[in-house]
Amino acid sequence: MTDIVEQRKRNDGNNDLLPAESEIYIDTVLQKQAWRKFDKWVLPQLFVFALLCYLDRSNIGNARVFGVDTDLGLKGLEFNNLNTFFSITYVLFETPWSMALKRFGPNKVLAIALISWSVITIGHGFIHNYVQATILRLLLGAAEAGLAPCFAFIFTTIYDRADTSKRVALLYLANVTSGAFGGLIAYGIQSMGEQRGIAAWRWLFIIEGVVSVVVCGGCWFTFPSSPETAWFLTEEEKGVMRARKLKNATYNGEDKFDWKWIKMAVTDPFVYMASFSFFCSSIAIFGFGTFLPTIIRGMGYNAFQANYLTIPVYAVGAIILVTVTSLSDRFNNRTLFLLICPVPVVLGYLICVATPNSGADYFAMFLCCAGIYSFNALILTWVTTNLAPDHKRSVGLPVFASFAGLSGLVAPQLYPSKDGPRYQIGNGVSLGFEVVAGLNIVVVYFLLRNRNLKKQKMIAEGATTNGKEGDRGLDFVYAL
Repeated sequence: MTDIVEQRKRNDGNNDLLPAESEIYIDTVLQKQAWRKFDKWVLPQLFVFALLCYLDRSNIGNARVFGVDTDLGLKGLEFNNLNTFFSITYVLFETPWSMALKRFGPNKVLAIALISWSVITIGHGFIHNYVQATILRLLLGAAEAGLAPCFAFIFTTIYDRADTSKRVALLYLANVTSGAFGGLIAYGIQSMGEQRGIAAWRWLFIIEGVVSVVVCGGCWFTFPSSPETAWFLTEEEKGVMRARKLKNATYNGEDKFDWKWIKMAVTDPFVYMASFSFFCSSIAIFGFGTFLPTIIRGMGYNAFQANYLTIPVYAVGAIILVTVTSLSDRFNNRTLFLLICPVPVVLGYLICVATPNSGADYFAMFLCCAGIYSFNALILTWVTTNLAPDHKRSVGLPVFASFAGLSGLVAPQLYPSKDGPRYQIGNGVSLGFEVVAGLNIVVVYFLLRNRNLKKQKMIAEGATTNGKEGDRGLDFVYAL
């Protein structure tokens, strides 16, 4: 069989074998074979984990329709504050989770996170006042903080940059699916009514939390600790993944940690500029996801209708999400699709602000869902694949997501009950932020384009290095 890795022996006094990127051969047939196995064994697990996470996180929106605010005696903006408190710890713990994943491996870190948020979700079924609800929302935010950056980081260690978008879209497909299933599950539990003296909204948290514990408990054993040691790969396929890691040394870097990568991550303007677009779009996505049942109910539908009418909205959003991210990968283009995605969102919120017609407003929800999730999936992919090496990415990704996560402090305040049933202020603010999100993509595009042009000019002039490392180095080309 052809050797998976071909290396030339260099005489440096110790006769060590030092692989040069151009001398590393990868059997593409075996590589695709290995990727198919990751698609078979890893992606379904990640999808289920993300689905359960989003269900546990957003079911408070469905519980509100059941009357959770009444049972807990919530007043004024206290329900909105619960979502804000969640975002505080969510932002603070994103970077530690991501760094821990790089240090200890995804199987251990994800297992701890998954079990933690599942148990906390069960606890929501036994709260009786605002203070108890606040404590649990803070804990839930801390436990779920690493979801997006950790999952995106995992994808970059397995797949090529050009094939990452549709895998990152898995996160948002889970988000969209949770919206549909969340409404369906909520509708079923609401139909069940009070059982054994426990209100329906409490059963919602208890049932979903127990399911999460059972399903996620096996993560420690079923999820691979690294792509090169995955239990479902043959020895030849493991060799391919090791070879790929060597060949992509510029992108992935060495396993040895160095504080310089943290400095490079937190001082890179690209991280913050892209995060600003993510922040603006997340204003819309947070409000949309948490308050969609309330918005629909405000259109004149009853509590039962408000939950099951969310299902077709999310179903359409899921179809468009898969289509857009697949096309982005196929054409290897992020900017064009990032500029297109905000258009339906803006149109949707314009309709909500402009007309009180419930049919038109419901149609507008389809437009919003069509662009919101696709935009966030693409920009997360854009940042994920343009940060190198792994250690910089493990810090840069959560920093990027953390600043965007600050939107969670703002969005819950945009839909106070006193603004119902149309929530014109909240929808108007979401509209404005989505416009800014799209316009800022142009700024980020020119930042990366100028970096590429400077590198190309230096190479044309015969330079072999620019004195920088990682993605700022001369041999790294930013994906546009």
